[in-house]
Amino acid sequence: MDSDLSRAVVTALQNVANPASGSDVHSGGQVQNLVVDDDGSVRFSFTLRPEDPGTLVRAVRKAVEAVDGVEIVKVNVQPPQSAPPKPSGGGLKPGSVPAPSPRPGLLPQVKRVIAVSSGKGGVGKSTVSTNLAVALAGAGLRVGLLDADIYGPNIPLMFGETRRPAVGGQKGQERIEPLEAHGVRLMSLGFLLDKEQPAIMRGPLIAGILKQFLEQVEWGALDVLLVDMPPGTGDAQLSLVQTIDLDGAVMVTTPQAVSTGDVRRGIKMFERVNTRILGIVENMVGDIFGRGGGRELAEEMGIPFLGEVPLDAAVRISGDEGEPTVVSAPESEAARGFAEVAASVRSSVGA
Repeated sequence: MDSDLSRAVVTALQNVANPASGSDVHSGGQVQNLVVDDDGSVRFSFTLRPEDPGTLVRAVRKAVEAVDGVEIVKVNVQPPQSAPPKPSGGGLKPGSVPAPSPRPGLLPQVKRVIAVSSGKGGVGKSTVSTNLAVALAGAGLRVGLLDADIYGPNIPLMFGETRRPAVGGQKGQERIEPLEAHGVRLMSLGFLLDKEQPAIMRGPLIAGILKQFLEQVEWGALDVLLVDMPPGTGDAQLSLVQTIDLDGAVMVTTPQAVSTGDVRRGIKMFERVNTRILGIVENMVGDIFGRGGGRELAEEMGIPFLGEVPLDAAVRISGDEGEPTVVSAPESEAARGFAEVAASVRSSVGA
């Protein structure tokens, strides 16, 4: 352990004040099990109290990430000591989202897990997920892509993959073998359904399928596992953050206000469940939708802008034909945009 780096990390934590208590988070006992490795990896548990603002974990993470010599920060957020009462009825009251308590060691061979989300449908999130995954694989990383959009699983089409995955292992311990295309390991409900078969299910079943895809798929050793999320801020999003320790979320938007408004709510949802926002991707930039809405949203919310991708019919055609743009037209402006986003994401998580 680098003692100088350890002292610098402790000092950074002591400089983060908890507005609810008035004391700093380190002296206030909210940081436990702090470990600083020689390679610049920092990990610790953080107790989030009921009265704490939802942005406190993000402030703590940013303070540690700013320390010279720190490369990776992993924060295990602990639930409040006294959780708010469970509301009667079907939903959660505003502000009562429980802190996640992900299961440690769920994917021991996967170094990073990143959600690609939007809060809104129709922004090209699956297109971004597909090209981001292929671009990262092209940069030499071992990449997996989990299609969590249960109602509209588009990843099989975009990768041109129609096979059904095999099941291996001993009886009672069977595991699903992911398919692989364009250097990316894939799992989607679309591989298990007939072409025109709809996915008709309620929320608990969605959570169960997502859990199965995390626990019972033989992902193997991966540098990055991307999770292509469905639109909205519902069961799938909450199930994911309460099942596994996410390294961050990439938010996808189109430039117009009707999109950025929904994405803003999606960002707030991830903040409430203490998930780091890696940044915003502005997709479909051009005459029809305009330009700059995603960049403005990033500046407004104080989060990174990862890049923009132009509106281009060739991107749609590539997706329909199962040949991602970064493969079919690597010199195109759209492919360069996806490559920029991939480089930004890779830098953000130290992959």
